Amino acid sequence: MSEQARHDKPEATRQTPARRRARMLAAVVAVAGIAFVGAGVGFVGFLSQLRGVETKPASNADGIVVLTGGSSRISDAIELLAGGYGKRLLISGVHPTNGVSDISRSLPDSQRLLTCCVDLDRSAVNTRSNASETRRWVDERGFHSLIVVTSNYHMPRAIVELSHAMPDITLIPFAVIGDKWREEPWWTSGATLRLLLSEYVKYLAAEARVRLAYIGLEPFPETTDPSAGSAEPKRPPSG
Repeated sequence: MSEQARHDKPEATRQTPARRRARMLAAVVAVAGIAFVGAGVGFVGFLSQLRGVETKPASNADGIVVLTGGSSRISDAIELLAGGYGKRLLISGVHPTNGVSDISRSLPDSQRLLTCCVDLDRSAVNTRSNASETRRWVDERGFHSLIVVTSNYHMPRAIVELSHAMPDITLIPFAVIGDKWREEPWWTSGATLRLLLSEYVKYLAAEARVRLAYIGLEPFPETTDPSAGSAEPKRPPSG
């Protein structure tokens, strides 16, 4: 072996780990880039599901369910009930210490409806348990169709959970548009953008859990989620 060859071989050997690290780094960057683009495309798809204006349901239903936790959800649901869009209303996720009288103080004109045609669910603490308690209510009432009332940003996840809990029930979304959403574009508000990103992550987690459940896996235990059905103040939000 020549002197030159003896010198070249160790150099090539020394370069191999560096080249491997470079290839691994390139692979990591490529995967991260693909994941980032995929997340961005998914987020755009999520946003495309969010309605920007409130639209009355295309048809009536047997019942109406409103998931507490957001601006004007309860008052909008009461309006639908008053308009004859459903026979009864379930308010899911009411604070354990609250009753019809607490809600009627915020909605005094709806006291008759609250007394005759509204049921309160005080057990649900998150979107997943909202769906479980709604399923129980639907079975007790013998309903086959349901108008779902919640905020527009929360609707995709709510439909995922409700569809999983009651696949045989027809769900009709009614998305509530909050005042902030009406007043300014979401991309101009840091708080709204953070809310949407947080909800998107929760939506993906719900989708993943439901898909895994279809094949007999239940990897995610139920956890407290304040976005819907959480502990509300003594008076439901009306703004």
